[in-house]
Amino acid sequence: MADWTETELAALRRAYASGTTRVSYDGKSVDYGSAEDLLGRIRTIERSIAGTTRPLPLAGLAGFSRGDR
Repeated sequence: MADWTETELAALRRAYASGTTRVSYDGKSVDYGSAEDLLGRIRTIERSIAGTTRPLPLAGLAGFSRGDR
């Protein structure tokens, strides 16, 4: 597990809120390819800080019946 800091998370959130994909913190700069990439990093760090590393489900399974059984 990587050791992310609240400083990094705050910088990512500020960048996302301002609509930019370039993030600078602690003398480092990172360019993300898209806002979705940046948001994905934010979610990864939030889960890590919260203690859950399992990805959140994107969709569930739905069942259906035609009613003929």
